[in-house]
Amino acid sequence: MRKSYLTFIALAGTVLFAACSKENLVDNSIPAGKGLAASLAGDASVRAATLVSSPLISKIYAYQPAAGQFINETALGSPAAAQALIGSTSNMVSLGGFGGYIIFGFDHSVVNGTGADLGIYGNPLGPTYQWSEPGVVMVSKDVNGNGQPDDAWYELAGSQYNAAGTIKNYRITYYNPHAAGTSVLWKDNQGASGYVVANTYHTANNYYPATAPNQDSVSFTGTKLVNTLQPGAIITNLAFAWGYSDSYSSEYPTLGYNTFDIAWAVNSSGQSVNLNAIDFVKVYTGQNCNAGTMLGEISTEVKGARDLHL
Repeated sequence: MRKSYLTFIALAGTVLFAACSKENLVDNSIPAGKGLAASLAGDASVRAATLVSSPLISKIYAYQPAAGQFINETALGSPAAAQALIGSTSNMVSLGGFGGYIIFGFDHSVVNGTGADLGIYGNPLGPTYQWSEPGVVMVSKDVNGNGQPDDAWYELAGSQYNAAGTIKNYRITYYNPHAAGTSVLWKDNQGASGYVVANTYHTANNYYPATAPNQDSVSFTGTKLVNTLQPGAIITNLAFAWGYSDSYSSEYPTLGYNTFDIAWAVNSSGQSVNLNAIDFVKVYTGQNCNAGTMLGEISTEVKGARDLHL
């Protein structure tokens, strides 16, 4: 969501109170024997970088946002906004509420090298008035060599992966109100329900994604991160220590992006997976929280990504 709203809140001194009420982790595995120490030479599935390779996103494979205030708006919540991330770190797209995602790749395989391998840009705020909208990151290797993100996906396990309050295999379903500027009902597999609440800033668009394959309801499954909303005169949403995008962690002020190590990859059983390189990256909104009628839903934003080895 637009962080500029926080400035308005600070000036107005308005007291707001908020309540908080990934696609599926595919439990497959790549062929064994291609661990971190394996040489890239001889691995035909790895697309080597060249002197003209770009460190930035070269292709958007999918954009499926969840319900949200910016969704279906051209500037931040449309397929065109997603495509604008190619070769850029200044354009931005919103993923909507929990589970909304984008899948992108580079013009080469990103190698699992020493230290961090990926940088993902967002627009979190800090340090005094923190506003993070953490996104979970998953990676996949093009094992079948068809150039499509249809192989196994692995979560990059961040600092909250085994934390109390983290819910694995969380499933949420959003229901289309078939009307513009109207709150969107959701229900989850924990027995809870609520709304992506409409606000007065976005009244012309239907908050339910027009890109959803079913225009009555759409579901997302993944790892749900604990709520970090801090209500008060100025609402804040705190960052996590490491391992999530659009999060004002300690590295963000210096780097301007969050870093990720392919070595963090785990399968759906939480077991570490050795990947010598990856070809596809998925980012999805990891919290299911609402910050009231002014700020709206927690919705991860993506401004681009970078291969940190180029």
